[in-house]
Order: sequence, then C-alpha cells, then structure tokens
Amino acid sequence: MSTLLIRNAKLVNEGKTYHADVFIKNGFIEKIDTNGIAMNADRVINAEGLYLLPGVIDDQVHFREPGLTYKGEIYTEAKAGVAGGVTSFMEQPNTFPNAVTLELLEEKYTRASQCSLANYSFFMGTTNKNLEELLKVDETKICGVKMFLGSSTGDMLVDDPIALENIFKNVKTLIATHCEDDPMIKQNQKKFIEEYGEELPAKYHGQIRSDEACYKSSSYAVELAKKHNTRLHIFHLSSAKELALLRNDIPLNEKRITAEACIHHLWFSDADYETKGNLIKWNPAIKTTHDRDEIFNAVLDGRIDVIATDHAPHTLEEKNQTYLKAPSGGPLIQHSLNAMLEFYHQGKISLEKIVEKMCHNVAILFEIDRRGFIREGFYADLVLVDLKKEYTVSKENILYKCKWSPFEGTTFHSVITTTIVNGNIAFENGKFDESEMGMRLKFNR
Repeated sequence: MSTLLIRNAKLVNEGKTYHADVFIKNGFIEKIDTNGIAMNADRVINAEGLYLLPGVIDDQVHFREPGLTYKGEIYTEAKAGVAGGVTSFMEQPNTFPNAVTLELLEEKYTRASQCSLANYSFFMGTTNKNLEELLKVDETKICGVKMFLGSSTGDMLVDDPIALENIFKNVKTLIATHCEDDPMIKQNQKKFIEEYGEELPAKYHGQIRSDEACYKSSSYAVELAKKHNTRLHIFHLSSAKELALLRNDIPLNEKRITAEACIHHLWFSDADYETKGNLIKWNPAIKTTHDRDEIFNAVLDGRIDVIATDHAPHTLEEKNQTYLKAPSGGPLIQHSLNAMLEFYHQGKISLEKIVEKMCHNVAILFEIDRRGFIREGFYADLVLVDLKKEYTVSKENILYKCKWSPFEGTTFHSVITTTIVNGNIAFENGKFDESEMGMRLKFNR
C-alpha cells in the first residue's frame, strides 16, 4: 500500500491531544493537518472516536531466538507485540549462543529481517573477555551493548573489575545494564533456604533479590559511568532506594545516565506473590508496594525516563516448578500499552505522559532515526486505540508462543484496534497482514 489516509483521529503527540488527519505515503508521514486532508489515498481509515499514538518502542525484550525457541521466537513474540501496539523492539543478547560477537549479532539481524513484523534492533552482549569485539561495533547500527552486572546465562556475567573499568572507559556507544549484586543475593538465598528448605515460597523473592543488592550494583555502575563519562542506561529499576541515583533537573538529551521502569514493577507488588507465585518471578524482583509507588512517581517526575517490558517468556511447565527451580521472567509485550492505558483510566497518568515514556523518550534516549513521534517526514509507526472498549485477557487471545500471561483474567478498558508499521497496516481488528516485515532500526549518533 503506497498511500494511506487516517481521518478524524485524536492525535496524542508531544504533550498535546488534538484532532487531525494524517496522510502516509511510501511508509512515511507526509502530511498532518488539523483542518482535514482532501488528498486521495489507496486506503482511508475513518478514525473517529479513536486515539492515534506513535508506535510503542520497547527497549528491552527477550525473544529467545536462537537456542530457546521452545519458549518464544522472533516471529511469534514480535507478532504479539504488534497486536499490543508495539512497532519496534530492542532484543537482548542472552540467547544461545550468546550474542557476544559481531558475527553472532548479525545472524540475529538476518533472522529478524525474515520474520519480524515489528522493527528491530539487537544489543551486543558483554563478557569479561570480549572488549576487542565490542570496539568493532558501529553505534549507528545497533541500539547498544548489554552488560549483566547480576546473574546471567552463559559467560555473560561481567564481574572482573579490570574488565568493567575497560568497558566503561573504552566503549563509546550506550551501555545498558542489569544491576544486581550476585554475592549478596546468594547470601540472602542461603539464609532463606536454611529456614524454609527446598520448598521456599516465591513470596520471599523480593527479599532475596533485595533493594540493597540492587542498589549496590546500580550505584557501582553509576560510579563507573561518572568516572569515565560513559553513556549508561539502567534497565528495570525495581527499588525506591535506587531512585536517589537518578536526576530530573536536566533535559533527557543531556543526560549521561538514564533509567527504565518495567510494566511488572509498576503493576504488581510483593502482595501478589500469594496468588501469582512464580508467574511474577522476575529479576530484579517485584518488591513492596512502597517500591512500586515510588517507581511510578519517578516515571511521572522524570527521574525514570522510559517504560518497557523485559518481556521474557518461559513455558508454564518451567514456571510451575518449585520456586528455586522456576526460571525468572515472563511475557508482557502484548499487554504493555493496555496496562499503561489502564493506569490512565484510573487517573494515575495522562495519555501524553504514556506516549512520552513509551515512544518519544525511547527515541530520544537511543537517538533512533525518525521514529517515536507523529511528525511529517518520520516513519509511519502508529497505533489506533479505542478507549471505550474493553476485553479480558484469556488463553484464547494470548499470542505468545508460551500461551500464558500474568494478566490472564484481567479486564482492560482499552483496545488496540490498528497497528501501522512503516506505513503498512500490520494489525487491524484482530487480523494481521504479514506481507511486509519490519525494518532494522538506525541511530543518529
């Protein structure tokens, strides 16, 4: 489809909400007009009563390909994301093999070009020994490098002080970190096992992977970043304690240290372990209601810059094991925008702020080329939502390969009706058009 006209939409963009028409040609937004657009188009969408948002950009997902495709794969998880209004994603390197060389990283890009309905980028993984490979990275072609300062798979835990210093000193692109102190966590877990044995309940996950363990690691990362003027992005802040490390007194594009909050840390608290158990076992852990509320406040006041999912599917069989055996992580990308819109319905956040944190700021923070905004000349990555319809999450409408969600049984009071990726109507009223795949994200660095 070369031209598309969206009529009578209520645009939510750059801090404002207003009626306008949007004309799309060859994948780009060509014209936005509050007075209406009279041009002919190959397809016209009457969006009266609907809200038009920029497509969501999720900066942290685990799609499990290669090596773990029994849990999820790029095709299935990207498709689920598109159904939830996500038009671009950034995927993590802890697949098998770990994406810690340029050759392995490019294999993931090649695979995504063949099967991803959404736009994509992939993080390069760090180890104690791959600095030489990291220095070969072209920062205009990847979102950044990912460092696990807490427990990880394979050899991706970076715990050698000399390696850490060298990476923070020499790597020029954005470094994104998972921050938890492994020795402290192991010590905490040992104490709980001594008390409860192998049947340790999941409700103690937040005390084992404690706020102190998170703060010790994240404060160390911040210290290194300040020392070397490194561009640091801290993934999935989970504790109120860590918020003291962040600033909101300078514009986002001037920050050298930024942070992300994830949907599960905004929605759930440790009280939910009683009913959800391992289904909400994530690393870093979901903690107290105080932590949850303070993270939400930090999203609103600008200390936390973006909202993502850390989408990380596992099978139900894996999750139904005992707490100590069940893996951490869960699927979220199909329902992230719905969850944030539910907070809007509850009066906790504005539509404009949702768009800022899930679209605008991700594009600014990663310096993504012409995405994240509804602007003339930008790629047409757009989402239409109906704020007056509702639906209940059930196994029948879950699109993840693992076929479960921690939101199962939840009724959302908004529906994503249409998702447009690069001008292509990829999803509309429950149906997909897979004739065009997404594109590799580019970065203006």
